[in-house]
Amino acid sequence: MPTVQKAIRTDAGLASELRLSVMRLRRRLANERHPDNELSINQMGVLGCLFRNGGALTIGELAAAEKVQPPSMTRTVNCLEGSGDVVRRPHETDGRQVVVELSDAGRARVLADRDRRDAWLAQRLRDLTAEERAVLRQAAPILESLAQKD
Repeated sequence: MPTVQKAIRTDAGLASELRLSVMRLRRRLANERHPDNELSINQMGVLGCLFRNGGALTIGELAAAEKVQPPSMTRTVNCLEGSGDVVRRPHETDGRQVVVELSDAGRARVLADRDRRDAWLAQRLRDLTAEERAVLRQAAPILESLAQKD
């Protein structure tokens, strides 16, 4: 029996194998970023968060979504504003806050980056059997749920 098959028979073994596999897949997808993209993975994560959430969030909302402290998010947003990927505007109802919005350039950067990495992954998926793809279709929402839990 292959080592991985033996390891995943227990919850601890499954946890270990999933951790390694997800980390390796993340690293591979990170390597598939567009070569002209000078932003960090964390900065791209913030752009992606804005994109998924309609394009505008407060610093606090971004920090909570990305699981970082607000001062760290402020530094990241400053860099993204400097690169033209986001803009700030006053909050509609709370004058103490600002809203960070995805700019057209930031939206284009997110879409180009996703297209490139999605194409790479789609090609890898085509190499799998129909049964393997079916298993991944079932696993995807479960993995997302795991990623969202605190």
